[in-house]
Amino acid sequence: MGFKPIPLFLLPLLIFTILSRADQALGSDQNRNVSHRNRAALDAAGGVGKVALKGRKQTSGCNLFQGRWIFDASYPFYDSSMCPFIDSEFNCFGRPDKQFLKYSWQPDSCSIPRFDGQAFLNKWRGKRVMFVGDSLSLNMWESLACMIHSSVPDSKTTFIKRTPLSSLTFQEYGVALYLYRTPYLVDISKEDVGRVLNLGTIEGGAYVWKDMDILVFNSWHWWLHKGVQSQGWDFIRNGSSLIRDMDRLDAFNKGLTTWAQWVDQNPRKTCNGQMQPLTGSTYPGGSLPAASIVSRVLSSMKTPVYLLDITTLSQLRKDAHPSTYGGDGGTDCSHWCLPGLPDTWNQLLYAALSM
Repeated sequence: MGFKPIPLFLLPLLIFTILSRADQALGSDQNRNVSHRNRAALDAAGGVGKVALKGRKQTSGCNLFQGRWIFDASYPFYDSSMCPFIDSEFNCFGRPDKQFLKYSWQPDSCSIPRFDGQAFLNKWRGKRVMFVGDSLSLNMWESLACMIHSSVPDSKTTFIKRTPLSSLTFQEYGVALYLYRTPYLVDISKEDVGRVLNLGTIEGGAYVWKDMDILVFNSWHWWLHKGVQSQGWDFIRNGSSLIRDMDRLDAFNKGLTTWAQWVDQNPRKTCNGQMQPLTGSTYPGGSLPAASIVSRVLSSMKTPVYLLDITTLSQLRKDAHPSTYGGDGGTDCSHWCLPGLPDTWNQLLYAALSM
C-alpha cells in the first residue's frame, strides 16, 4: 500500500493535520513517469521535487495559524438555507445577529487563498476524504460539504447518512466526503463486564480508513466526559489492567500514542450573547493541557506530521457557537454555527493543500 496524505484533527479546539508523503496534488509535477504514490514516497525521502507541506505548522514559510480575526464583508461562504446537508443543531438560522458571520482569519505573515469549491473538486477529482472522530468532525464535514456545494450548486450528489459511516459524493467529479464517528479513535468493545475502552487497540474502523486518500482525525472532547452514560464506556483496558477509570490526560496520552503507532504502521463560560471574536492573537486562558501531549506524541512519530493548529484562532471565536439557537433546544458552546468557524478550518485545510 502506498503512502497517503493523512490530515489529523484533534478537537474540540486543538486541531492539527498530518499532510505528508502526499500523492497527486501535493507532489511535484516533475518525473511524470513516476507513479503518484511512488513519487510521494520519494518526495518524503527528499528524492523528487519537494514536499508541499513541511514542518509541523508552517506552509511555504507562513504560519497559517498565527494571526487575527478581521471584519470581512464578503463572508460567509454560503447561506445555510441553501445547503441541504446541515443538521439542525448547527443551523443558527434563527440567530438575530449576523455580524459573527463577517469575520475572516488573517495570518500575520501571508494571505491565504479564498476557498474555491470547484477548484477543490478538480484538484481532488476521484479522491476520497474522510473525517474521523466525534460530533465536531460532523461539524467540519458538513461545513466542507456546504462550502463545496455553494460553488457547484447544480452538481449531482449522493448523500448517505448512517452510523458510524456517512458519505457525500459529488458524482461529476468522483469526490467523496466521508464521516466516520468514533469519538476516542481507539476501540470500545463489548465484553462480559460491559463496554470497555481499550487504550491499546484501533481495529473498529481502521479497515475503512486505510482506503482513503485524505484522513482528517479528531479526538479530545469525549475524553473529558464523566459518567457511564455520557462517556459511553464502563471500564478502561490499560495494557493488561481492567479499571473503572484513570487520569483522563494519561488515558488520552495512551490512546493518542496507539493512534500514532497505527499511523506509523499504516501510512466554560456560556457563549450566549457573544457577537464578536476576542481581539488580538492570544487566548487569555492559555493553552490546553493536552497540547503538550500532542506535541510529545507527534515528535515521537516516524511519519512526518503537518500541524493544522487552529486551537487559538478557534478559542478567539466565542461569538460563533450555536448557543441557544441550535435545533436541540439546549445551549451549545462546543460546536459552531454553519456557515461559520468550521468554514475557516476548511479554508486553512484548502490553503495547506494548495500553497
